[in-house]
Amino acid sequence: MLRPTYSPKLLEDEINLRLLRRVVSGECVSVNINALSRILRRHRTTVRKELLSLLQSRVIDRPICPFLGLYREYPLLVIVRADLPDEKPVRDWIVEDPHIFAAYWSRHGEYNMLLFIYHRDVLGYQLWREALVEERRIPPRETRTPSNSIYVSNQLMIKYDPSATISLMDAEVKKKGKIEINELKLEAEQFNILKHLVSSRVFKINENLLSRQLGIHRKTVLSRFDRLLKEGWISEPTCRFPDFLCPPSYVLAYAMFDIVKGRDRIHRALQSDPHVSMALRVSIGGYNAIVFSAHPDISEHMDWEHELSRRFPGCIGRVDATYLSPRNKITIDQQYVSLCAIDNRLARMGARKFRESKLVT
Repeated sequence: MLRPTYSPKLLEDEINLRLLRRVVSGECVSVNINALSRILRRHRTTVRKELLSLLQSRVIDRPICPFLGLYREYPLLVIVRADLPDEKPVRDWIVEDPHIFAAYWSRHGEYNMLLFIYHRDVLGYQLWREALVEERRIPPRETRTPSNSIYVSNQLMIKYDPSATISLMDAEVKKKGKIEINELKLEAEQFNILKHLVSSRVFKINENLLSRQLGIHRKTVLSRFDRLLKEGWISEPTCRFPDFLCPPSYVLAYAMFDIVKGRDRIHRALQSDPHVSMALRVSIGGYNAIVFSAHPDISEHMDWEHELSRRFPGCIGRVDATYLSPRNKITIDQQYVSLCAIDNRLARMGARKFRESKLVT
């Protein structure tokens, strides 16, 4: 897969960072109701009402421009099994920490929690972890089982498509005529709105508001936005599912695979599989791939895994799967880590300017 060339200097410009923050947060991104109503051939008032219903029922999140640069800012994904008390200070720390992307209460041996954490490198992660105990954000080591960490490079991504499962949901609608998500019943026409929100260009950027907020010309806003887009720092505006890599009411399967042969063929199959939202190459205790896939229930994942092994006989060895229910998640805004990374850059830039001004005076 060809990756866009990019200039790190693009994020050393304060105006670019401020623009980036506003579109990543969704502050200046909205659904183009007129465009959506034309595509669907439905009245804009009806489309607006059903859009609000999808948002209020937490079927989808607000429209945003996803910050793809997060994987450049934090090339390291750390997957941690931890033994932590279910107490408010711990839950508050998880929600507020600028590195924790997702967290689930998940029993596995002596551990009761699974954390997905982004960091710049192993040193940064180790210092962060030591500071947690020193600052009493988590209980001291002697009162709990030491955590177990897996280090994964985000540069070894096989697939990243958080909305891949929309085609599975589409197949269910075509079969049953409707689908229920978060107790909201969607028939075919209503589901079509959801499908466009996660997979097509029915959004708009408020260029005039950005121009006023940033103090630059509207055409300059467009030029800077297009460059951020072209160099892969952000992607086109979209609506994401609120849960990590998984639609509401689905089960997320986090599985480590031992692909013993036919690696390239299996990677291509994972890339085209609508169940798979993210997959990475790894080298961990005999496993060489981590696959995140979404399923209506656990039995469906087992059937999917069996079918994958049948398609590639003798190619897949051991599989270690963990099932993560949305009912056991700790709710974290999916844009939070991205916005913290952008804010860190702005803070460093402000500190540098302050130092430079002191030197001048």
